[in-house]
Amino acid sequence: MNHEQIKKLINRRRRQILLHSCIYYRLNDSIWTDEQYDKKARELQSLQEKFPDIAKECVYAKEFEDFTETTSGFKLPIHDPVIVEKAQRLLKYHYERKNQK
Repeated sequence: MNHEQIKKLINRRRRQILLHSCIYYRLNDSIWTDEQYDKKARELQSLQEKFPDIAKECVYAKEFEDFTETTSGFKLPIHDPVIVEKAQRLLKYHYERKNQK
């Protein structure tokens, strides 16, 4: 992977972890299983350890500075109104798709 691909992946994983943490801790629901969350968290931790300079360039650099697979998503900015709104939309979309099946 090149620099931009790594950066995109770190950004994607951080946003996913943040949204799913908001859904779990703030909205009291879940889309991912614990195993799915843990897998993404381990991948993010690994990427941040292998590419610390790139990780510093990514979104939420400060918030994910000390993130590890065992860090609680509760400590992330799950109360940010933008995050809450996105998490609510994702949850709504999830249930709409689930009900279509």
